[in-house]
Amino acid sequence: MTERTIEQRIADLERIEAIKNLKHRYLRACDAKDPETFRACFVDRGARIDYGPLGQFDDADPIAEIFRSIALQKVDGRHVILDMHHAFHPEITLHGDESASGKWTLAFRQVNLVEGTETVRSIEYADEYVVENGEWKMSACASHTLWSMTRPLGEGTVVTEG
Repeated sequence: MTERTIEQRIADLERIEAIKNLKHRYLRACDAKDPETFRACFVDRGARIDYGPLGQFDDADPIAEIFRSIALQKVDGRHVILDMHHAFHPEITLHGDESASGKWTLAFRQVNLVEGTETVRSIEYADEYVVENGEWKMSACASHTLWSMTRPLGEGTVVTEG
């Protein structure tokens, strides 16, 4: 194995940090109900996406539309689906200056005001990343649910949205 210079090692750390920032931007877009930023986290064309029960896609446009229809759904002027995505344990592997793969653990929580339920899930993400137009983007994203629990919201539960 060839010894990497300090400059190369710093550049690698900067790449990894940019990928982490991309994933966090994606997760914040999910929680903020921001379909444009959600879509912009993927390559322009040809992203391979596998979101289990939500479907498998060969481009990000269809999943962005599904996200839009679920996240922006309102009843009586209130959002009815409230999500919380917290990702941690990133494991980023660089495959060159402009490609990488990553694994993440996601703690997901959703309140569904139509069904009156709260769902908690432990999910694993497996991603692939590339540089497109000078910016890191997801070229593939697969999620796999490890476990899930759905329970009714208790009587008297008050849900407010900030």
